[in-house]
Amino acid sequence: MALFDKAKELSGKVLDKTMAFSSDELIADTIIMSMKKQEKVNAILKQRGSNYRITGVDLEMGVPPKMIFGVRRISEEAQALEKRDGGVAE
Repeated sequence: MALFDKAKELSGKVLDKTMAFSSDELIADTIIMSMKKQEKVNAILKQRGSNYRITGVDLEMGVPPKMIFGVRRISEEAQALEKRDGGVAE
């Protein structure tokens, strides 16, 4: 019976953690953090002359939570515009 009780206790902890991950404030903080990370990494990629940029971010609020970045190659036309305008091409 101790094994069953331990399993029940662990499932309760997982449920508590899942509920904590879904709080509105935590979700907002995670979105802000992921966007800052995207901007920093894209700046580094641009500085290093890379043809790739992070173009999207997916967040999975599970156990454990996941941050998934979508990476795409930027076109030569977009690179030319980026050089001309000094902006970030996507």
